[in-house]
Amino acid sequence: MKFDVIVIGSGPGGYVAAIRASQLGKNVAIVEKAELGGICLNWGCIPTKALLKSAQVFEYIKHSADYGITIADAKHDFEAVIKRSRGVAGNMSKGIEFLMNKNKITVVRGYAQLAGAKKVEVENEGKKEIHEADHIILATGARSRELPGVKLDGKKIIGYREAMVLPQQPKSMVIIGSGAIGMEFAYFYNTMGTKVTVVEFMDRILPLEDEEVSKLMEKIYKKNGVEIKTQSAVENVDTTGSGCKVNVKTKTGNVVLECDIVLSAAGIVNNLENLGLEKMAVKTEKGKILVDDYYKTNVEGVYAIGDIVHGPALAHVASAEAITCVEAIAGLHPHPINYNNIPGCTYTHPEVASVGYTEAQAKEKGYEIKVGKFPFSASGKASASGHKDGFVKVIFDAKYGEWLGCHMVGEGVTDMIAEAVVARNLETTWHEIVKSIHPHPTMSEAIMEAVAQAYNECIHL
Repeated sequence: MKFDVIVIGSGPGGYVAAIRASQLGKNVAIVEKAELGGICLNWGCIPTKALLKSAQVFEYIKHSADYGITIADAKHDFEAVIKRSRGVAGNMSKGIEFLMNKNKITVVRGYAQLAGAKKVEVENEGKKEIHEADHIILATGARSRELPGVKLDGKKIIGYREAMVLPQQPKSMVIIGSGAIGMEFAYFYNTMGTKVTVVEFMDRILPLEDEEVSKLMEKIYKKNGVEIKTQSAVENVDTTGSGCKVNVKTKTGNVVLECDIVLSAAGIVNNLENLGLEKMAVKTEKGKILVDDYYKTNVEGVYAIGDIVHGPALAHVASAEAITCVEAIAGLHPHPINYNNIPGCTYTHPEVASVGYTEAQAKEKGYEIKVGKFPFSASGKASASGHKDGFVKVIFDAKYGEWLGCHMVGEGVTDMIAEAVVARNLETTWHEIVKSIHPHPTMSEAIMEAVAQAYNECIHL
């Protein structure tokens, strides 16, 4: 069949590209080899948040006496927790199917690859067919990265996908990597009662975050019973016995950690194999497809978005790239994405959210800065809700008042970070934030208070 646009991959980049193209009057097809919605919806963002919510509810119940409520012998059903998560993901996938039908998008099932100028070959159950399109958008996402000596077997050494559907809860787990994925699973399994050890190669957990965020989160995790080994590397895992023996090289020498399960959360590998890139001479570099500001490759009519191109591998980034790419195809002249204004969120408890420069990065860029910090221990809403851990930290350019960065740890901060993102997009200065009345009592007041503190106008500190 002949289409205006064919999208390969139906994750948050692919399905958004397909819908936006349809809205702009294009005849669109989307090719998917598995479930609609991709990894994010089926095996990433959505089902993990369902697991984390179950853990949070269990944690609330365990500490119900702090709120004047007595609950005796609270227990969790691990199998039911997993089942709920899969149900949430399943319903969301059906929602994507509804959106495809609503927008009259043709869904083609199977494995796709570039098959020549304006051609896509799709193989499904041994049958191959060729589809044509003036514009082909690659949105194939990524998968768990395998470390040397830590080969995933899906049973004892697992990736994030298997971590969501374990048939029974492990008594102990070693997690390799302390980025968002690693720390979210560390929170979930620790809260459920698994003994968790996190091994991180860098000198701090959540190494992409501001240093103060990392320090506080490490303190909170250790307080909750998670063992953390930084400046450490897993050299190999022995799975010949009933469990796992994890050989870890630390800054003080080698240690062996014994556990039931090893979860590798040390990054991702982009899905670029068997896409026909070599055949079409599509340029790549260090495992990424090279594109311009509008996601066009060096090959006419071929585009790429999401994890497989430059920029952070985040669902909301892929969606934004999808819209920018399709609007450029349609001749709407969209603004290129500002990659320094991408919010990052980690859905642990407490949550972590950030945007823009860290304090160290701002200094490295040569800015003279003003820093404000407001702890949630001084927040009325945080005290009332029983979640006083955390803070809001803001960084401003001292010369012009430009908002350079915002970093948060606390209850619900992933829902608060958008204020900073929008304000920075509008080139708002500190003055507009301080003079914008924030509702009381709310967690969001802490943003205003942190900004005021940077300029010596904070009332509640």
